[in-house]
Amino acid sequence: MLDNAPPRHARNWVWFHRFGSPEHCYRLSERWGPRAGVCAGALFMVGLYLGLVAAPPDYQMGNSYRIIFIHVPTAWMSLFAYVSMAISAAIGLIWKIKMGHCIARSCAPLGAAFTLCALITGSLWGKPTWGTYWIWDARLTSELILLFLYFGFMALDNAIENRRTAAQASAILAVVGLINIPIIHYSVEWWNTLHQGSTVLKLEGPTIDTRMLIPLLVMFFAINLYFISGLCSRIQCELLDSERSTSWVRRIAGG
Repeated sequence: MLDNAPPRHARNWVWFHRFGSPEHCYRLSERWGPRAGVCAGALFMVGLYLGLVAAPPDYQMGNSYRIIFIHVPTAWMSLFAYVSMAISAAIGLIWKIKMGHCIARSCAPLGAAFTLCALITGSLWGKPTWGTYWIWDARLTSELILLFLYFGFMALDNAIENRRTAAQASAILAVVGLINIPIIHYSVEWWNTLHQGSTVLKLEGPTIDTRMLIPLLVMFFAINLYFISGLCSRIQCELLDSERSTSWVRRIAGG
C-alpha cells in the first residue's frame, strides 16, 4: 500500500510555511498581541519604580542619568525594529511572500517612534551631561539618519499607487539602509564621540552597578514586549485593509 503522506522533512517545515498565510498571522496577532501588552505594562511599572525610585544616584551625573532607563531601551529597539523591517521586506522581495511586506510596513512607524524617542531623550540627557542638546556626534548623526530611513521607507511605500511596485521599491530601500545599523552600533569605537562605550553587552561582563542594571534589563523586556504588542495590532490593521475582499476577513467583519 502506497503512503501518500508527505516526507518527514516536508512536514517539519509546515509550521514555517503557515506564517505565509494572512489568516494564520492575523489569528496569532489577535491572540498574542494583548498578552504582550499586559506583560509590557506590568514590566513598565516595575522597571520605572526600580529605575526612578530604588536605584541610587550616579556618583557623577546624580539623578539626571535616570533617563537611560528610557533612552537606552528605545535606542536599542530602534535598531532591532529596523533590522526586523529590513529582513521582512527582503523576504517579501525575494520569495514574494505578502506577509513579509505586511510585517515590514507594520514595523516602520513603530521603529520611527522608538528612534524619535531615543533622539529626544538623548538630547535631554545631553544638556546636563555635555552642556548641549545636540552635537553632530557620529552616533547622534547616524541615529538621525536612521529616522530619515524610516520616514523614507514609509513615504516611498505610500507614494507609489501600485502596491506591488511600492512594496518592492520600499524593500530595496530598507535592505540598503541596513548598512547604517553597524555604523550606529560601532560608532563609539570607530570615531571619537561623546557617547560612552557599552557597559552592559561586554565579554567580561557588565560594568554597571547591579542596582542600575536590573531596572535597565526590566525596561529592555518591557520595550520589547511593547513592540510585539504594537506590531501585532498594526499587522491586524494591515491585513484587514489589504485582505478586505477575502472570505476570512468578511467572516471576521460579520462577527
